[in-house]
Amino acid sequence: MSKPIKKLAVIGSTGSIGQQVLDIVRDFPDKFRIIGLAGGKNIDLLSEQINQFHPKIVYSAHKFSLPVNTKFSSMEDVATHPEVNMVVIATSGKIGLTPTLAAIKSGKKIALANKEVLVMAGEIIMKEAKLRQAQIMPIDSEHSAIYQCLHGETCEVAQLILTASGGPFYHHSPSKLTKVTVDEALEHPTWKMGKKVTIDSATLMNKGLEAIEASWLFSIPLSKIEIVIHPQSIIHSLVEFVDGSMKAQLSIPDMRFAIQYALSYPERLANYSLPRMNLTRLNSLTFETINYATFPCLQLALDAGKKGGTYPAVLCAADEIAVELFLEQHIGFPQIAEIIDKTISLHQSIANPNLDEILTADKWARDTALNSVAR
Repeated sequence: MSKPIKKLAVIGSTGSIGQQVLDIVRDFPDKFRIIGLAGGKNIDLLSEQINQFHPKIVYSAHKFSLPVNTKFSSMEDVATHPEVNMVVIATSGKIGLTPTLAAIKSGKKIALANKEVLVMAGEIIMKEAKLRQAQIMPIDSEHSAIYQCLHGETCEVAQLILTASGGPFYHHSPSKLTKVTVDEALEHPTWKMGKKVTIDSATLMNKGLEAIEASWLFSIPLSKIEIVIHPQSIIHSLVEFVDGSMKAQLSIPDMRFAIQYALSYPERLANYSLPRMNLTRLNSLTFETINYATFPCLQLALDAGKKGGTYPAVLCAADEIAVELFLEQHIGFPQIAEIIDKTISLHQSIANPNLDEILTADKWARDTALNSVAR
């Protein structure tokens, strides 16, 4: 008996992850159907997606002509449409928080690519997901790898090991980092990602956010999460069990593997458009320890995660502003960490915050980060 078609809403369909989600949908038209799309500033691309996938409901900040059977609505309405049974959160930053929470409260299955959702409000999100029995499938390659390694295991976990490519500047000296250009920072050595995530990968902030996210997803304290540099990006993460054995998930660095696994779970679909790995052509798989002194963003993230309260929300907001300022060439690469550090140091955290307090802290952090820069 054939399984029913999964009906999807994609929040962030015009971004890098969103476009790759739609690549998988194209590969399996008999498995997936698009019910809703929420796009960003790229109206031309969103229009193309609408014309190809014929969604019933669309969110866009800019209105334009729609086909007869498609209508505009809010992002939350897209995420909670009654026909949708899986919501893909493919955005980055705070914008993914409210549609994720709305989808969970509607009992939808979530495919989550947005790190900030759990970093900002992990306790609220996971509590609500448990209450509503809403499954969260990770799309990040690292968290997908851990999910796959833990599947079927009942043995106690000793630690999770997240791998990081190190980005384009891992062996740069601090003085050399002062001369980094935007174009250089956007040239990631192994992954193709959106601008915000690519810069976060270059500062290693991305790995700090992933550690906090993994802590919430897998109910593991940050003290049991290790990060190692793995330049080849073949092993996407590992799990060490209490008996000393380890499991790892390997693949060519291509986000579509993690996306397809999240969309198709518990099935595994044969997709020969994805690159296959030839082990005999791998020269080596190497690992290095983290250089925290050269990349302070990682330590800032881990410290904020350990402190908890509203510190992680402030971290995310300050990082978003600092990355925007760098991309607009208002600040240099090292100033990203400086702005985040200064903003966090000025914050008076609230323990066990509710959603309104998290959003208030987010706004305060954005204003504070912007005001810290003379332009």
